[in-house]
Amino acid sequence: MIKASVMYPNNPNARFDMKYYLHTHMPMVTNALGAACLKAEVEKGVAGGTPGAEAPFVAIANLYFDSLESFQQAFAPNAKKFAEDIPNYTDINAQVQISEIQD
Repeated sequence: MIKASVMYPNNPNARFDMKYYLHTHMPMVTNALGAACLKAEVEKGVAGGTPGAEAPFVAIANLYFDSLESFQQAFAPNAKKFAEDIPNYTDINAQVQISEIQD
């Protein structure tokens, strides 16, 4: 299984509209990806690893796929549409990682 993670670093003056992200952006993404996307989840950063530390990320979205190929086939035709929506919810440059889930 493949997990595509989109991580939004926590910067002091960054803008991130969680309501828009949850109710507009993510439904648009999951609808566009269709059945290739097995599961999607959004995490909101609340704290870092030590008491009082800020969360390193404002938000992280995780999208799950059967294979790298199914992710690429579903994502590629929609990448431009996804990117064009980013200014509607954030000014953060996201970090993306594609991982293989190990059993």
